[in-house]
Amino acid sequence: MLLAYFREMEDTIFTKIVKGEIPCAKVYEDEKTFAFLDISPVNKGHTLVIPKKQVEKFHELDDEDAEALMRTVQKVAQAVAESFGPDYNIINNNGASADQIVPHVHFHIIPRKDKSEINLEWSTTKYEEGEQDKVLEKLKANLS
Repeated sequence: MLLAYFREMEDTIFTKIVKGEIPCAKVYEDEKTFAFLDISPVNKGHTLVIPKKQVEKFHELDDEDAEALMRTVQKVAQAVAESFGPDYNIINNNGASADQIVPHVHFHIIPRKDKSEINLEWSTTKYEEGEQDKVLEKLKANLS
């Protein structure tokens, strides 16, 4: 049933890029992954890394595809660091409330020179008495 769901999904812009229907500046490709320059980069060298399989959220990838994707993220991050300097961000958003715009797993690898290029500050919260244990218990119960 889950496979049928993925087959019925409309192609994303990233799937069309992988198929060659939309041009891109390809950085890397292997059997399971694809990396290309972002067309609206934060900095020169800003690269997107995606699985070829169209899956919306990272946790929905099967183990093999997740491992392949992370190997490619590491490989491209190394190339970004060697090409543009040692500092970079790796960003992955999952779902609309997490600012995911394209519903296809993707990692941004963004070379950094200056803190003003991206604002990654967020507000923090604190656990109330005993709440941390409940959160921990809930997370552990859902690990598979």
